[in-house]
Formats: sequence, C-alpha cells, structure tokens
Amino acid sequence: MAVITAAMVGQLRAKTDAPMMECKKALTEANGDMQKAEDILRVKLGNKASKASSRIAAEGVIAIHVDGNTAAIAEVNCETDFVTKNDDFIALANSCAKLVAENNPADVAALSALPLNGKTVEQERTDLVGRIGENMSIRRFARHQSDVKIASYLHGSRIGVIVEYDGPDEQVGKDVAMHIAAMKPAALSAEQVDPALIERERTIAKQKADEDAAKAVAEGKKAQPADIVARRVEGSVQKFLKEVSLLNQPFVKNDKQSVGQMLKEKNTTIKSYTLYVVGEGLEKKSDDFAAEVAAQMAAAKA
Repeated sequence: MAVITAAMVGQLRAKTDAPMMECKKALTEANGDMQKAEDILRVKLGNKASKASSRIAAEGVIAIHVDGNTAAIAEVNCETDFVTKNDDFIALANSCAKLVAENNPADVAALSALPLNGKTVEQERTDLVGRIGENMSIRRFARHQSDVKIASYLHGSRIGVIVEYDGPDEQVGKDVAMHIAAMKPAALSAEQVDPALIERERTIAKQKADEDAAKAVAEGKKAQPADIVARRVEGSVQKFLKEVSLLNQPFVKNDKQSVGQMLKEKNTTIKSYTLYVVGEGLEKKSDDFAAEVAAQMAAAKA
C-alpha cells in the first residue's frame, strides 16, 4: 500500500478542486496513482472533479517564429516565474523557435547542437544557467512547413498556437488560432481524438453508470435496463468528443455555430494545428517542477 502524503493530497486537490478528504480517499483507493485517483473523483463527483485540470504546475515560455509558409513553436522551461521575464531567457526561447524553423532539427539534442551566437545552443543554455543561477531546459518543439497559409497566436508567453489553413480570409486563421488557445481542443476532429482518451472517458462513464445503478438499488428503486445504460455511456462519450474536437466545438466568437460550421461559411479548411501550453503534462510526472527540470538537464549532460 502506497503512503499517501499531504503533498499528494494537495496536488490532487489543486487539479480537481475536490474536498481534501475525498482526495485522500481517492488516492488511498488508487494506491497512490494520481491519474487513477482523478478518475475515481470524476466518477464520484462528475465534472466538478476536472474543472481545475487545466492548471499547470510549471514555469517557462512558449516562442513562435513564422517566416512565410514555415513556422516553428518551442517551449523552454525554467524554475520560477521571475526568470520567464528575463530578456536573455526570452531571447533563448525565440532563438530556439527560429532555429527550428530554419534548420528542421530532428529532436532537442539536434537543436541543442546547432550554432547560436558563436557557440552551440547547449553552450548558450549552460552559460545562461550560470549567469541566472537557475535550471532551465528546452522541452519540446514543432515545425510546420505548409503549402497553404499559416496563422499563429501567443497568449502572453504561456500558450502558443500554430494553424495551417486554406481560405481567402486571414482573419479566419487568426480567429481559429485564438479559439484553440482558449478552448484547447485535443484533436482537429472527433475521428482524430486519441483512442486512449476515448477509452478513459468510456470507462469513467461506465463506472458512473454502475455507481448510479447501485445507488438506485440501495434506495429501493429499479435499476435501468442494460441497453439504456449502454446508450447513456455512449452518449457521454459522444458529448466528450464534441467538447474536445476542434471542428465540433462552439466557436468562441459566436457560440451559436460550431467551428466547423463557421469554417464552411468562410470557405476555409484547417489542415493541422499545434497547441503548446507551458508545462502541460509535467504536473503528472513530478510534484517538484525544479526536480523535473534538473532531471532533464542531467539526461542532456549524460
């Protein structure tokens, strides 16, 4: 049996806004598995247990470089919010995005080996760590080279979006990029949503239906037939797909129509997009972001 610490309970509460005792019970039932505990709370508390899941326990910046039909987005992490405002740190992130656009490196190691200011990117990063006195790392990047148009959007320095689109109105591309930053779709269409996400949602919906059935029986009520329960579960999955697929989401500038409907009206199609949110996913791996960055640096040195 895993030891459930106050820090673990606090982390789950920060992600879900669930009561402390419910978080502790869920972690105990999940034997310390954070994602499983979150799923247990989803079953018990419904969507109330996921409203804070977009909170990111990490620091850093997103940088974007666009040159014609080529664009790149990069995430560079640090330990504190203070460093994200440092001009040299911001310059490093911007340089990384530019180098990705120009050189198309295969991975972070290849990017780190590229020349920058008479050194390599890795040497520049190491020197900056020495000057600032804080760990930092280049976490990830993506590059788009398109035969159609490109739009980009930065929300502050923590959320970045690149969109490849084909259409006559450039404002539509910008609007879609801003919509993606606000609504954070998981995929372009329902068909492209990660099957693992769909299966997780189906499992949660089935567990919730089973719990409701057990509660009904305990209260002396008749449980719903299996076929109705199955339809409820599938309905929950379809609702989820509508919420997380870009083309099905209500358009932020006019929620009376979906993004797909708006695009059809504007004679525009979306080819692909990339969405980066600073630290996305890192809170699932470590309670201590500084330790996460340090581990990345150690791996890079090795």
